[in-house]
Amino acid sequence: MSFEISVGSADDVQRMASWAGDEGWNPGNTDAHAFFAADPAAFLIGRLDGEPQACISVVKYGAGFGFLGFYIARPPVRGKGYGIQVWRAGMARLQGRNVGLDGVVAQQGNYKKSGFRLSWNNIRQEGPAPAAKAPPGVTFVDARSIAFDKLAAYDRRFFPEARDSFLASWVTLPERAAMVALKDGEVAGFAVMRACKAASRMGPLYAASPAIAEGLVGALAAKTGAKAIAIDVPDRNKEAVAMATRLGLKPSFETARMYTGADPEVDYAGLYGVTSLELG
Repeated sequence: MSFEISVGSADDVQRMASWAGDEGWNPGNTDAHAFFAADPAAFLIGRLDGEPQACISVVKYGAGFGFLGFYIARPPVRGKGYGIQVWRAGMARLQGRNVGLDGVVAQQGNYKKSGFRLSWNNIRQEGPAPAAKAPPGVTFVDARSIAFDKLAAYDRRFFPEARDSFLASWVTLPERAAMVALKDGEVAGFAVMRACKAASRMGPLYAASPAIAEGLVGALAAKTGAKAIAIDVPDRNKEAVAMATRLGLKPSFETARMYTGADPEVDYAGLYGVTSLELG
């Protein structure tokens, strides 16, 4: 049998998103378009006798950071060594960078063997959408009405490197809404909610306070008409975990955020929900 690894096409990225759906990860319906825009050469496909059977994404951000995701081997080929070949090819692409991933908890041991260490866990909090409620002195506006340099600068507070190409696509794709919280004319929160096959996913969710975070959740649920929502909440932010409890959300899924290097220096206190388990 012949096994070859190559850079995937745009269609392959869509295939990877479909495989993620098969694994129960519930990706956004149009997420793959933004993923491809982030780093088109980052999506590796392993083909066995010409048929796609394994994949990984290894996105480069800036000069020193990378994020690994979409590490999937299809059920018929698991345990046969094809997945680890794709893994090695992906890690080679990110050599010399601090690499992050959100891996299923059961695989933590294997990731540690590859040089990763646990930083925190993301707990997917899921449940009925809450009612919209804006805190005093805060207004919510469509993120597309905000000057992009201001939006990108705010995003950069919570992510290790600039990701303008991804962000521009992430806020404008169909089947989603993006909102910014303004207080005294300054950005005090930002969130995106997108439609999925199951509960609508929110990410990122950044906010200067729990009240603003809760307000963004309700406002976006109302704007999109979402009945059920899911937020991947970093458990290192205790205020974010408490917010999810107040909103009546329940844990449904968990991943381990791991890095090969030091934790990036970002505003963890304002990080209420991560953008994507696939791209960070």
